[in-house]
Amino acid sequence: MKKIIIITIGLISILFASSCDDELAQTNPNALTTEQFWKTESDAQAGVNAIYAMFYKDGLWARWIYFRLDLTSDEGYSVSPWTELADWTRFNYVNYNFWEGQVVTWRDTYKAIFRCNQVLANVPNIAFQNEDDKKKILAQAKFLRALHYYYAAVLWEDIPIVLTPSTPSDLPAQKNVTEVWAQVEKDLNEAFADLPPSWGADQTGRPDKGAAKAFLAKVYMQQRKWAEAKTALEYLITGPGARYSLVSNYRDNFTDVSENNSESVFEIQFGDNRLGGTDESQSAAVSSNRAQFFAPRSIGWSDGQARLWLVNAFKQEPNKAGTLDIRLRWTLYYPELLADFGDKTYGKNWEWGNEAWFRKGSRDYYRNNEDYYSQVNYRLIRYADILLRYAEVLNETGNTADAYQYVDMVRARVNLNTLAVAHPEIGNDHDKFLERLKMERALELAGESVRWEDLKRWGDLNSQASVDKIALRDPDFNNFVVGKHHRLPIPQVEDENNPNLNQHPEY
Repeated sequence: MKKIIIITIGLISILFASSCDDELAQTNPNALTTEQFWKTESDAQAGVNAIYAMFYKDGLWARWIYFRLDLTSDEGYSVSPWTELADWTRFNYVNYNFWEGQVVTWRDTYKAIFRCNQVLANVPNIAFQNEDDKKKILAQAKFLRALHYYYAAVLWEDIPIVLTPSTPSDLPAQKNVTEVWAQVEKDLNEAFADLPPSWGADQTGRPDKGAAKAFLAKVYMQQRKWAEAKTALEYLITGPGARYSLVSNYRDNFTDVSENNSESVFEIQFGDNRLGGTDESQSAAVSSNRAQFFAPRSIGWSDGQARLWLVNAFKQEPNKAGTLDIRLRWTLYYPELLADFGDKTYGKNWEWGNEAWFRKGSRDYYRNNEDYYSQVNYRLIRYADILLRYAEVLNETGNTADAYQYVDMVRARVNLNTLAVAHPEIGNDHDKFLERLKMERALELAGESVRWEDLKRWGDLNSQASVDKIALRDPDFNNFVVGKHHRLPIPQVEDENNPNLNQHPEY
């Protein structure tokens, strides 16, 4: 049974009270002040739980961040009638203050970081009966701060680093992305030291040592620190943290039926037990809106969909039985789904035309529409991703021959031949192996919010020639300007209000 980590309204009042100007702050007799709070172990626990609540906000994993990570990549796109929303998935950035396109994600990212900083500043002063319990709370805050800075660096790159609780008068300085990566590394390494190897069943959803190492591998790989990434990944594959395994049923990674399974390294806990908004009230939802916005027409809002090249990619290689890769069935909706797999999902609605839609996380296994309250957990990192990453770092460190076995583990689950049998032309050639690995990651991880960071890491956004290749499968990249669109513009309102923050020069 999954544990939904929730918060109390009392703590939220404290978090926001500390960020008000003295002249504007009004005394609320029912709300504790910062000075009255942060006294007990339960205060500390409530404080760290409030950080998890940020996963349920509009700018982050409840809704809009998927538009930046999935639809901006070559896997997805938007033809939403909301033109400005669609434009922000095809590099037509006109209004840098577009709320849904980026400003709300910036706001909620720094809101989450603020909550982390509150814990890290105040919890050390609280007396605990067991000092290890205090260390675990501080380690969670460091992990979550690193997580939010990681995605901010992927999206904007050069951003302010804020490590103490903010005040309205603060004007934090902008830092180069290399400094952001360094802070993420520091937080994760310190978090790893004090996180447990695993949590009890009643604490499911909190990061453990394996999650910290997995995110360390991600940040090292984005910097092409291959040796460091290799060491981090080995903790999960052959080291003390080698307790993960691929589940036999691929789709078990994308429903609420088999969550927090052996393949899960870190996943966001969603639930449909509260049907409120995304505000700070006690009835605020702890759900995901992704399925509602990415569902096919008449099932949801249909603002985001998948590129058809993914369907064709799945069909390039039959499995050992001579049939289609089963991952296609559970990754995408597409016109031939019924013919290919006998899948009658949504019946006659296949009159949508020659279009594809993301299926992972949909609830078609028990209902015929979506809403704002999906309870399906979102797997930020699963073991299949770890195995493919390890293959990548082995290839990058001159061990191409050793890398095959880790790709083969992922392929074996869906009854595909080994990579050497299916693609003997690769041999021990680094470049050919990498090109094939790019496809292996797309087939295994499509629609799981990793493709944008993959494209950046591989350098595929750094030259016109490579961008032109991407544009052949995703026409939106015809709008992509090399040296500009690899990162988002800084929200204009932030640039105007903070003299220590400068808009990226290419904008």
